[in-house]
Amino acid sequence: MDSKITEDFSLGLFIWQALLLVSIGLWIYCLIDVLKNKFEKNDKIIWVLVVILLPILGSILYLFIGKSKKLKLN
Repeated sequence: MDSKITEDFSLGLFIWQALLLVSIGLWIYCLIDVLKNKFEKNDKIIWVLVVILLPILGSILYLFIGKSKKLKLN
């Protein structure tokens, strides 16, 4: 019975599922972070649209560029 489980296990499928789960988590994190913080002028709307319309690329761009554009509150 245990050999049937290991025969059905597909490493490629597991990797794709893990990548999909990580990308969804990253997308949700970035979207919440954009919505919780303040930005100058229309930057918040722009970042929300970038993250929603380009889920993986938009999230990565936000992490590298957008997080530094947040307004620092005292």
